[in-house]
Amino acid sequence: MSPVLKRPKEKFTLPSKYLLFLLTCICIGIMILSFKTPNINTPLNSVAGMVLIPFQNGIAQVGSWITDKSDQLLEIKDVLAENQRLKEEVDRLTIENTKYQQERYELNQLRQLLKLDEEYSEYEKIGARIISRDSNNWFSSFTINKGSKDGIKLNCNVMAGSGLVGRVTSVGPNYAKVTSIIEDNNNTSGLLLSTGDHLIVTGDLTTIQKGMISFSKLVDKNNKATVGDKIVTSNISEHYLPGILIGYISNIEIDSNNLTKSGTLTTAVDFEHLEDVLVIMELKQTVEQ
Repeated sequence: MSPVLKRPKEKFTLPSKYLLFLLTCICIGIMILSFKTPNINTPLNSVAGMVLIPFQNGIAQVGSWITDKSDQLLEIKDVLAENQRLKEEVDRLTIENTKYQQERYELNQLRQLLKLDEEYSEYEKIGARIISRDSNNWFSSFTINKGSKDGIKLNCNVMAGSGLVGRVTSVGPNYAKVTSIIEDNNNTSGLLLSTGDHLIVTGDLTTIQKGMISFSKLVDKNNKATVGDKIVTSNISEHYLPGILIGYISNIEIDSNNLTKSGTLTTAVDFEHLEDVLVIMELKQTVEQ
């Protein structure tokens, strides 16, 4: 008979989850016993101290680390929220400041127009806003948002700043085109207010870059014309009503004929920054021929 082979005994193994559960129960039991006998120096207390104290210290350190990280995360969250709030506040204040500056600028413009309206109170006027202009940097010609429906007619005089801008040269139902006195070779009959002598003001887009335009044919027999004298529209002007300020003499020279004088004048209007204008509804009376 052949010998009977014995099967090797299987080793007993405890699953890790049960082992962890068992160790946890043992630790809890030791903790309970140590709490019930806190003042008795027993081997059980010594064992509990050796096992539990490092375990408790580790747990305390981990808990402290987690608490610190949690506090840091909360602080970062608060800082980010505050930063976002401050950014929104800065944006709001920037918008308000821009709006305030725009309103302040428009208010100054309206104050100038009101003052101009009071200075020429004998004329009926209507306010208008510039809606387009020619391609150059100066308002030599531009379009306003008022037209024939508002009573504007061809050759209506236009003012802004402290004086004359130009006249209406084209009219539509709800718009009008204005040609200003600074347009190249645009002649305007002027009057030297201090002496009553006549002259011709000529538009020049080259000199206007310095804020000036030219004048010529001034007859100043008594040599009374000086820098700073006012030049206004003449009563013999073909299109302009009399007495509207054109500008101030900035330079004056005697012509080669020794009979007349010419020079430049500083305009009463800033032709680079026009936005709103006044249109005089009354037309210059002309003699029919």
